[in-house]
Amino acid sequence: MKRFILFFAAIAIACAGYAQEQRTISETVQDVIMTRRSIRKYKPTPVGRDTLELILQAGINAPNGMNKQSWEVRVVDNPITVQSFKDAIIQANPGNKMAGGCFRGAPVLVFIANDSAYDCSPIDCGLLAENMILYAWSMGIGSVCLGSPVRFIESPENPDCKAIRDVREKLGFSEGYNMIICIGFGYPDETPKAKPRDKSKYVFLN
Repeated sequence: MKRFILFFAAIAIACAGYAQEQRTISETVQDVIMTRRSIRKYKPTPVGRDTLELILQAGINAPNGMNKQSWEVRVVDNPITVQSFKDAIIQANPGNKMAGGCFRGAPVLVFIANDSAYDCSPIDCGLLAENMILYAWSMGIGSVCLGSPVRFIESPENPDCKAIRDVREKLGFSEGYNMIICIGFGYPDETPKAKPRDKSKYVFLN
């Protein structure tokens, strides 16, 4: 009888430990989601390729329609290349004051393109992006979603600008893929406060 009591006590302890572990995991995930902020000021510290690889792996493991993985991703982490992209955008969009700061100083740029032949591809790309953003935050790396670089590159004021054509060529997205978003990554040099969220945007239906 004593052995049975000890056996069931061991099971109870193991179950309690597992439950605690699950609560800890749940709390960690919740913390990452709820504390994430868009970062628009970064430290000059580079993000290592090994770390970026982990972020990208998290991204491509996002849920996606029929496992089509209908995205293409380009990573720019060379400071010289980042600067050349910035210079090209300024040159191709001379009348736009936002052009020079469109990357928000992020040391790493991730460009994502969607498959125009698949109507759910933009959704897939959004899930890919969110996975990367949250995983990066869990490692202390901030991010910001950027739409203006896409407009500046794809629809510049001066479409004949060679520098911006060179940027598009360097990105090298496959035919039929359209750039949809750019994400800046880097170590945060600011701690923004949370902005209010509108709970009226979701509704329970009876």
